[in-house]
Amino acid sequence: MQIAIILLSTKILGLFTKKISLPQVVGALAAGIILGPMFLDVVERNSLIVDLAELGVIVLMFSAGLETDLNELKKAGFASFIIALLGVLVPMGGGFILGHFFNTVQSPEMASLMWQNIFIGVIMTATSVSITVETLKELGVLNSKAGNAILGAAVIDDILGIVALTIVTSLGGNPSTESGNAAPTFGSFAGDGVLTVFINIAAFFVFAVGSAILYHKWFKKWREATDANLRRHIIVTFAFCLILSFCAEVFFGIADITGAFVAGLAVSGLKRNDYVVNRFNGLSYMLLSPIFFANIGLAMTLDGLNKKLVIFTIILMIVAVVTKIIGCGLGAVIMRYTPKESLQIGVGMISRGEVALIVATKGAAVGLLSDVFMTPVVIMVVFTTIITPVLLKFVFSSKDKTSHENNCEKSDNPNITDIEKKTLKV
Repeated sequence: MQIAIILLSTKILGLFTKKISLPQVVGALAAGIILGPMFLDVVERNSLIVDLAELGVIVLMFSAGLETDLNELKKAGFASFIIALLGVLVPMGGGFILGHFFNTVQSPEMASLMWQNIFIGVIMTATSVSITVETLKELGVLNSKAGNAILGAAVIDDILGIVALTIVTSLGGNPSTESGNAAPTFGSFAGDGVLTVFINIAAFFVFAVGSAILYHKWFKKWREATDANLRRHIIVTFAFCLILSFCAEVFFGIADITGAFVAGLAVSGLKRNDYVVNRFNGLSYMLLSPIFFANIGLAMTLDGLNKKLVIFTIILMIVAVVTKIIGCGLGAVIMRYTPKESLQIGVGMISRGEVALIVATKGAAVGLLSDVFMTPVVIMVVFTTIITPVLLKFVFSSKDKTSHENNCEKSDNPNITDIEKKTLKV
């Protein structure tokens, strides 16, 4: 009954938020908040819901890997890498400084204050461009110079964010706080030296890349040989995702979602990949994603909410917006984008969305994020998700759209030379 209530409420509120031009994830979060202890308190956050939410985050990250275009990643180029790098470093620094001033109470079951503050910075690095893409499509500037830079930088930003999450949770995670495991191993290398941790991280990526390449080649041959029946491919693919997630956490002390993401990359780009993507999206949409997002809302509580935490929440929202604009915008300026294009790129990277929620959930599981800070994080995510399309419509004027359309029309004109076409496309 509780799962039925979660599924229906997340869908209803998701459709409502979509109708008012907000992403459905906002509705799913709102459903969890309303059903949880903050309001109605009609759904209990029990072990089944927590475990399904954990499986949901693995499927979400696996789907993200599945839908990552490796060719586009290669084309993103050095400019997108610089934009993404500064778009990670500046927000991380801002989050750390903010945590340093507000996170001052040490709990024995939590990681050290320094690692908690660093992790607040890691949450700030996240970028979710799904809202940005829809807004840019609506404005007709998705394929503009700034639009392409945003897409390329967002893909690299996700990978850098996963690397940062892996390093911080491995070095600072406290495995004793992870629920549901009799003998947790995630973060078990935290007590070792820094060199040991980095060796284990490097070993995992060698193992993961090797496994991904071998699986990619084997799966490609097997699929071509048995193309008539694709249903068994889904089972084998999901099993590979779970095995790589398990190996990441148990043998290397790496976040399981990192293994899931790498597993998705291994399958991406294969023939009939859209079939696999659609099936996993169906599994996620029908059960796991609603429970994951509702579980975050159910975890929110008013316990410990005071004037200091309210001020922290307000400043967190401001820092989330400003640091992304400064970081990504500065990277764009360095790569010789115009000031206006740099501002457009910075604004396009503001939205944190589901990526920040995934990171926050994983940090909370290993004692890097206290429950009292989960509420400000969720509020920050919702705020950045809502403010991004509003700011995008402000920084992309109708003149930008007209200019981009004119250039595209001119580039298709048969009366101009190939060199002129290429110049106009650029």
